[in-house]
Amino acid sequence: MLFEPVRIRSLQLHNRIVMAPMTRSRAIDANTPNALMAEHYAQRASAGLIITEATSPSPNGLGYPRIPGLYTAEHVRGWQLTTDAVHAKGGKIVMQLCHTGRVAHVANLPAGAQVLGPVAGVCPGEMYTDVLGLQPFSPTRAMTEADIAQAVAEFAHSAGLAMDAGFDGVELHGANGYLIEQFLNPNVNQRTDGYGGSIEGRNRFAIEVVQAVAAAIDADKVGIRLSPYGVLNGTGAFADVEDQYVALCQALSPLGLLYLHIPDHASMGTPPVPEELKVQLRSRFDGPFILAGGFDRATAEAALAEHRADLIAFGRPFLANPDLVERLRAGAALNAPDMATFYTPGAQGYTDYPALES
Repeated sequence: MLFEPVRIRSLQLHNRIVMAPMTRSRAIDANTPNALMAEHYAQRASAGLIITEATSPSPNGLGYPRIPGLYTAEHVRGWQLTTDAVHAKGGKIVMQLCHTGRVAHVANLPAGAQVLGPVAGVCPGEMYTDVLGLQPFSPTRAMTEADIAQAVAEFAHSAGLAMDAGFDGVELHGANGYLIEQFLNPNVNQRTDGYGGSIEGRNRFAIEVVQAVAAAIDADKVGIRLSPYGVLNGTGAFADVEDQYVALCQALSPLGLLYLHIPDHASMGTPPVPEELKVQLRSRFDGPFILAGGFDRATAEAALAEHRADLIAFGRPFLANPDLVERLRAGAALNAPDMATFYTPGAQGYTDYPALES
């Protein structure tokens, strides 16, 4: 099943293999996508669907160095290089929109931008900056309701720009401890107004973002990535985590979204997402369902055959193997990724991994 064509909503895909979103920090000029990035994605266009690296809809969301944005005309033109290159090879590609929220350092932000989050405080841990090296995260200003409304509008505007840039859809990053998950997670979100204090309140921001983006570009072009039991960036499990995510999926299900994407980072050492919860979320969400996390060909085929997912996303294997689809089909050995070049500028460890024919 893994290599069979499949249709999800408006998209006809060559296979059920998804390239998962992976930050690579190659947007060196004012966070603008470039020809090197276009080459990287085009090399991997045999995937049924590519999900881009996390891309900020706002200057306030550029928490990391050299991550791309999508809120200016220059960003649109830069991303058109990628969509043109992927489409020329017959691929499909969606833009992952991600506001980093409190996961930021001011040295990585453009002039005038702010570190914002559901509440005031500091995210635990450290952030790399090109200017100062490794630094503690910057203090966060609690978002007012006006700030929240602006962030929702920024997501919707950026989604429209994604369409202008030629993308086949967008994925909203509601995982890994970034802004949407910061509202979802009560370990972070201690608000007592309508955006916190209960399952309904904590889900409100995510639902408003999805609704606004769906209104801007049509729901069948909008996917969302969620990470229940995620621990990244000061999140972590909480008492009613399963009730919360089931309620969120039930709220999103009637909208007719492009897909729901659930990563499980247990293969990288984090707590697993219980299989029972994955099954429950799939049953409560009426639409295509993507699983990610430590899959190989055999486990991916099993998940599809058992109807636990409609598509399977691969991360690091795609990073080091531009022809991953062909390697999986042939049972060929995989290149090992070079961790030292994950986030460094330039082609090394980015576009220079060998394909089978070389």
